[in-house]
Amino acid sequence: MVVAAVICLTSCKKDPEDLGLTPVSEYAPLEVGKYITYQLDSVRYIPFTLQQITLSYQVKFIVDGQVLDNQGRPSYRIVRQIRVNPTDAWVPDNSFTATPIDNGFEFVDNNLRFLKLRGPVKDGFTWKGNSYINTTSQYTDFAYLEGWDYMFDSVGAPLTLGTFNLDNTIKIAQRDEVIGNPDDPNSYSEINYGVEYYAKGIGLVYKRIFHSEYQPPTSAGAIGSYSQDSRGYTLTMIDHN
Repeated sequence: MVVAAVICLTSCKKDPEDLGLTPVSEYAPLEVGKYITYQLDSVRYIPFTLQQITLSYQVKFIVDGQVLDNQGRPSYRIVRQIRVNPTDAWVPDNSFTATPIDNGFEFVDNNLRFLKLRGPVKDGFTWKGNSYINTTSQYTDFAYLEGWDYMFDSVGAPLTLGTFNLDNTIKIAQRDEVIGNPDDPNSYSEINYGVEYYAKGIGLVYKRIFHSEYQPPTSAGAIGSYSQDSRGYTLTMIDHN
């Protein structure tokens, strides 16, 4: 099932003096039993071709229990369940670790540790959200994550997301980068994009990540192709408690 979601930020915005400096924890509430369900639309390319594939699922992230992370810090285990259709049974398929830090929030996804949120929560504040990830070694698959500046934008703004009217959200602009000319089939190009929205009292409500690397043809009569790491996905909240 594909759920159409339209994000519409209204032009009105709350006075920063009224907002104060809201703690990060209010945008990433963690308590056992909390869940958020998303529409997941995943895009990838068949390796070494130009063919794109889109797959759609529903996924539910559930705060399953309190644990210690690999540094011995109090954390939360988050279990992800997945299904293709709304009538299907949920099937567990992955787990993650979320760690509250001093006015911040870390999230470990497949052994990659992201600094998702960092205070103070105010427009224009930036931090290196991918600083814990190995982006520079010879064999890394994540060189494209190097140097991303996460930045708060539209702090406290209302957001319409599908059927949800959310009173207080924050946008985190992570990357919007184009290298080369994607419209030229005879030259290398790369696209990197990342954005997240969090709603106060709920958590992550929208996320879009995309990375592509296009290699031009190497000989006459050949065609270009996308690397096997070219992929992206969108998460759109469709339910929460």
